[in-house]
Amino acid sequence: MAETATPAQPVNADRVREARRSPAQHLADAFVSGSVAGSVTLHEIPYQAQVGIRVDRTSDAGTRVASVTGGLPATSGEVVTSGAISTVWLGPTEFLVIAPEESHDSLGGSLVGDLTSALGTDSGQVVDLSANRTTFELSGSRARAVLEKSCALDLHPRVLKAGTALSTEIGHIPVVLWKTGEDTFRIFPRASFADFLGRWLLDSMREYASPEVP
Repeated sequence: MAETATPAQPVNADRVREARRSPAQHLADAFVSGSVAGSVTLHEIPYQAQVGIRVDRTSDAGTRVASVTGGLPATSGEVVTSGAISTVWLGPTEFLVIAPEESHDSLGGSLVGDLTSALGTDSGQVVDLSANRTTFELSGSRARAVLEKSCALDLHPRVLKAGTALSTEIGHIPVVLWKTGEDTFRIFPRASFADFLGRWLLDSMREYASPEVP
């Protein structure tokens, strides 16, 4: 007798949300107490949908993928943003797609599935990295000074302009650093490094909580 396929069960988004624990959730209170109003603040933006793509942007597959993301960046540092989706250049054929958490297939979205379908059977790769990375946002007038303590990039605004994203290291931890505003940076470490990097940044922020010596 032929077996009857079991129908796919609908996604229960509430149960998925209840089961999640972000990589730096245990540091949330420390981020609040370690932030300095008007100077520098740090918080985690958890659960963003993040998808790694390998595809030749000039190929037919690249055109199809770009139709899902709203475009693929062409040069180092470039970020293409279309609506709620941003795509970061990591290499000539490598990109990181970042979107709100509700875009993820586990919460009823279709981002990973749409990208996989767009790639089809052509050469390339679509990998769900949402659980592999988290996002820190560092902002304020002292945010650049905090990063300059342990990041080798030239972060001066004449060099690193808002809207630029580059792969680098902070505190010897590999990250993608995206300058989203004049005094705002988003940092994408791997989940396993989130605790170390979060504490590293808090330590680097500590001097700005002390009164200045006249």
